[in-house]
Amino acid sequence: MQVDVYSKTGEKTGRTVDLPDNIFGIKPNEHVVYLAVKAFQANQRQGTHMTKTRKLVRGGGKKPWKQKGRGVARAGTIRSPLWVGGGRVFGPVPHDYDQKVNKKVSRLARKSVLSDKLKEGQVTVVEDFTIDSGKTKEMVAILKSFTAEKVKSLVLLPKQDEMTLQAGRNIAKLHLQVAPNASVYELMDCKKLFIQESAIAGIAGVLA
Repeated sequence: MQVDVYSKTGEKTGRTVDLPDNIFGIKPNEHVVYLAVKAFQANQRQGTHMTKTRKLVRGGGKKPWKQKGRGVARAGTIRSPLWVGGGRVFGPVPHDYDQKVNKKVSRLARKSVLSDKLKEGQVTVVEDFTIDSGKTKEMVAILKSFTAEKVKSLVLLPKQDEMTLQAGRNIAKLHLQVAPNASVYELMDCKKLFIQESAIAGIAGVLA
């Protein structure tokens, strides 16, 4: 599938690039996208939530009053869940929320999102560029040339580039990621997807 290549100033270069049909031209599978996004979000949870049960709350070792003779309910500890300051019954305990998605499902999900983004006209292939100065204003200028400064955008890089990442990290609605490492959630969570020309090979190497 042939698409135009743009310069970082937002103008067509007059060249085209071939996007693999087996990645950008498939019929999207919504269910595998759902599974991949659900697993991604679940894996972000720390699972450190915890409340104290009656055995963990400090105090309450002494019986507050004798068993009989007072005309009140029996009580064995002031840390009963029925008392203010007592332990909690069946409260949350730390546990792991990790979910696994097999490689075939993960690849199909990413292909589905990329195909859908291209179909919706949200994919732009840009000439390779780097921001050696690491200045945010240079990245903002690039986004403005594509009228993307006010929408959620994702830029896929061919390789790790610290200065370019630095230039984009303070822009609220922009996320930069090395192309082979982009998750389904990151691809979904953007209105404009910019792919640097050399990053296409990285995507094909992982998803083909």
